[in-house]
Amino acid sequence: MADTTSSAPACDVEGTCYCPLTGVIDTLSRKYAMQLVSIIGAHDSLRFAEIEEHLPTASTSTISKRLDEFEEAGLVSRTQYNEIPPRVEYALTDEGDEIRSRLEPLLEWATANS
Repeated sequence: MADTTSSAPACDVEGTCYCPLTGVIDTLSRKYAMQLVSIIGAHDSLRFAEIEEHLPTASTSTISKRLDEFEEAGLVSRTQYNEIPPRVEYALTDEGDEIRSRLEPLLEWATANS
């Protein structure tokens, strides 16, 4: 999830460098990304159809794309069971759960100020 571009560091007046945030912000700023982290994190695991029920305005392709990106970034684990009919479940990894816990204060602030 880290950004590998060679742009100049973005630092504030006090010298705090925000470069490590670039990859995180790129990932979480995508459509429905923060909602997915919150939804999946509120459950032990969810099947795709259950995720869709929580995001009725999101297209199937957008949800699928975000889940693939999260899996690649190590935020979500995908477990496929060899059953008929096939069953796939998604759950947050430890890193994904840590991001969710860090988003909670922001969500509380947004709720209080909307």
